Amino acid sequence: MLARAILLGPQRHVPTVAPALARLLPGRAAVALASAGWEEREGEDGEFRDHVQRPVHNLELWTRVERIFERDPELLLAMRQRHDTLRRAQELYRLRLQGLVAAATALLSANGDKHLLEPERASALAMLALLDRDHVARIAGLHAEFAARWRPAERDEVQRHRRELSAILQDCGCLCIAGGHVGVLLHRLALFDVLSAFGDRPVIAWSAGAMVLAERIVLYDDDGSAGAPAEVMEAGFGALPGIVPLPHGRKRLRLHDAVNVQLFARRFAPAVCALLGDGDRLDWDGRRWSAQPGAQRLTADGALAEIAS
Repeated sequence: MLARAILLGPQRHVPTVAPALARLLPGRAAVALASAGWEEREGEDGEFRDHVQRPVHNLELWTRVERIFERDPELLLAMRQRHDTLRRAQELYRLRLQGLVAAATALLSANGDKHLLEPERASALAMLALLDRDHVARIAGLHAEFAARWRPAERDEVQRHRRELSAILQDCGCLCIAGGHVGVLLHRLALFDVLSAFGDRPVIAWSAGAMVLAERIVLYDDDGSAGAPAEVMEAGFGALPGIVPLPHGRKRLRLHDAVNVQLFARRFAPAVCALLGDGDRLDWDGRRWSAQPGAQRLTADGALAEIAS
């Protein structure tokens, strides 16, 4: 678990990393940037450097893995196969998920005797939570099988880059984790064991960067025509407890739909389902969360409430 961290809203339109850094790391100490989620655009960090106005060490995690693949094509093939397996497992989970979400939604929408309805609602939500937990365990098992067979951490090229990253991180007072493709970001941070190498120093994260630090990664986009239910992708790093970060949640969730909000909040309870929009900020001090005024969470009664500081 992290000793100190700040989660921020998206940075494209309202950059707020600099004041967060000033709070966690006064002065002009260097920071590390993990932007693997940007993929081939990983090196386009000029705006970030201009914003923070301090030395920045781009860890180049996406680029490093591409270089490893050039020298270790066996690992490339194995990771592609793992990606295909994870995608298929997600599709199968999604088939089971749709029916359970439909049942829970119908029960939460139903009118009638609460003494009859509420136990059925609770049971439907419990089944949904059980499916989510089973899926997380299933994906963790697939990762464990991959690690046992291919031993990526023991491969020469991976070890070489881990040593280089460890040396770079020693000179950095804060780790900044950007957004982008959440799966790419998660798996490349994991391959190099970046969080462990960085230790208990402060972390600032936003968008997908905030998502990977949580206990589980929840994907959602029910504001479109497809109306697909939120789904758990897999476990995050579990570096921050009791929270489900929801970047762009005000755009991607049907927050005007009280049943939809209620279902989301109750499904992932007791974790706080926290909206992270432009300008939002949540601070973790190693014991509890605090929030800037205006930061909101989803509630079990289907409304939004300010996150208590």
